[in-house]
Amino acid sequence: MRVRLAAVASLILSVYAGMPVTVAQDSKRTRALASALSERPGTAQKVWVFFRDKGPDPSARLGEVALSPRARARRALRGQTNRVAIEDVPLVPSYLAAVAARVGRVRQQVAWINAMSVEASAAQVAAVEALPFVARVDLVRGYRRRPEDELLRRVSVDLGPGDHGPPTGPAATPSTRRAASAALDYGASAGQLNQIDVPAVHEMGLHGEGIVVAVLDAGFNTLFHEAFAAMSIVDRHDFVNGDDDVGDGPDRGEGSHGTATLSVLGGFAPGHLIGPAFNATFLLAKTEDTSSETPVEEDNWAAAAEWAEARGADVISSSLGYLTFDSGSPSYTFDDMNGTVAISTRAADLAGARGVVVVNSAGNEGPNALHNTLGAPADGFLVLAVGAVTSTGARASFSSVGPTSDGRIKPDIAAQGVAVTAAAPHTPSGYVSVSGTWSRSFSRRGPRPR
Repeated sequence: MRVRLAAVASLILSVYAGMPVTVAQDSKRTRALASALSERPGTAQKVWVFFRDKGPDPSARLGEVALSPRARARRALRGQTNRVAIEDVPLVPSYLAAVAARVGRVRQQVAWINAMSVEASAAQVAAVEALPFVARVDLVRGYRRRPEDELLRRVSVDLGPGDHGPPTGPAATPSTRRAASAALDYGASAGQLNQIDVPAVHEMGLHGEGIVVAVLDAGFNTLFHEAFAAMSIVDRHDFVNGDDDVGDGPDRGEGSHGTATLSVLGGFAPGHLIGPAFNATFLLAKTEDTSSETPVEEDNWAAAAEWAEARGADVISSSLGYLTFDSGSPSYTFDDMNGTVAISTRAADLAGARGVVVVNSAGNEGPNALHNTLGAPADGFLVLAVGAVTSTGARASFSSVGPTSDGRIKPDIAAQGVAVTAAAPHTPSGYVSVSGTWSRSFSRRGPRPR
């Protein structure tokens, strides 16, 4: 069916190839933005505003860069970009103010790419274009999750008597977690961990100690779950609503997806679920608006990656991907998956250049005989793209495939992504079985010997 659809799409494109959207030569807007404004003139668009510079002497502003001591130490130890670079310098305040005065809403600021994202009408975009320090305006790409990406396929996990009640004995604490490392009861999570040799690493005394992991997801609605009772969470931010509440509430977004991913990575409930890095420290970033028609928007992801790096993250764990064919939201194409086009990919590689290990799901688009099915930022040069396999090691049918459009092999690694045990949302002690490459992108982030 996909081959037939691709053939039809090719025919349509050939018919309309000679009828492009007209963009004036002096216009600063990209073709994607021009098309969106033309098709929906009365609708405010989510727009990137790229600036020409960071002021007349950006090197004089290096002292304005806010990096934690841990971030500076990580850059010095592992980064390709040592210490502080011009890319880290904040956006020029007067530029920000001028744009903000001309648009409906300011969304994000990303110093690494010298851009801010806003919501603006066609007339407002024209006003922004007229500013001399604006280099380019483009559309913020959005992605609609495929239905199977959601937790709709979850089923109750049979963990035996008491599987949906609290573990017997005292609640887990950091000290009891360390003491138990020699004889951990993985419960239903044993299979997914054995496949990637996590128990052997745990026996070496490595459980994520001293590692800071930033998890970028749709929110985390059940942090009261028993699997998180002893988790160390040092900071959190909601990039959808601009506050520090990463759970559910009256604002936009529902966090069952993040609850599941976080539990598989760092949960600790002996007898039920144990994550590879249960002794790591965590940063939580809510980057997806699940109440929106295009909930995954990459300006949120890019801003969150920059935020996490500045706070000293050693690892960025992301289960999101940016590639859509919704007619209502101009998208990246498979040809764009070359490591240089997508904003989220560029941000991921900039984090990687600063010594952060960026691990992202390959995607849930399955195979296609004509092209790759990766979703950004999995196409990044410094991104570990994770595919999904069954418990026997066979590729899961939904797992996206490479190579990238410039010929690099992707995914880079794979792990069990079918019937993965995770914490259930909305309950304090339930567990579910989930499937998807998103469930693999975090289980592969367990501790490794150095």
